[in-house]
Amino acid sequence: AALLATCLSALPACTTIETQSFRVSKNSTVDSAKIATNADFSQYDRLLIDDMGIFFPKSAAVPAGDLERIRNIFREAFTAELSAYRITREPGPGMLQVQASLVDLRRATFGELNDFRGDLGALAAPGELIFLMEMRDSGTGEVLARASDSAATPQFADDGDNATNWSSVETAAKRWAELFRQFLDSNFGKK
Repeated sequence: AALLATCLSALPACTTIETQSFRVSKNSTVDSAKIATNADFSQYDRLLIDDMGIFFPKSAAVPAGDLERIRNIFREAFTAELSAYRITREPGPGMLQVQASLVDLRRATFGELNDFRGDLGALAAPGELIFLMEMRDSGTGEVLARASDSAATPQFADDGDNATNWSSVETAAKRWAELFRQFLDSNFGKK
């Protein structure tokens, strides 16, 4: 959709429109799982892990210290779950690029969604918290799989008296790390 909008706004410069087809996983353990119809995970033997994205609307920002602690909790949970996989921070051939994002729109307004990536707007709406995992070919940047889940919803600090519930953050991170490892166990290195 974002590519289509870009091409339409610059029609003279855009001569072809490419689309990508996805199949929806009907037996998924997450809210939404889509895999590109041309995805071939057999060509990958390493994971290129990007830093986790965390999005809170401006009206519901959490303290900077909490953001770093949240990021560390998720990093530790995923590192523990992915110990059997080769992980790198340097790009190269044979790498599946992975980007995890935590998107908390539970206190967002529709106006604040303008700050949110347009191509992901269909996955989250005001009032929701989702964990999003995107897998791309590290060479082409083509999206191979995208999954989102909102089953584990930790409590974050707010302007009032509510503090971050660190136990719920750890539980959510562990759940989503386990789900991602299960996906890799079933798909990584396989056609």
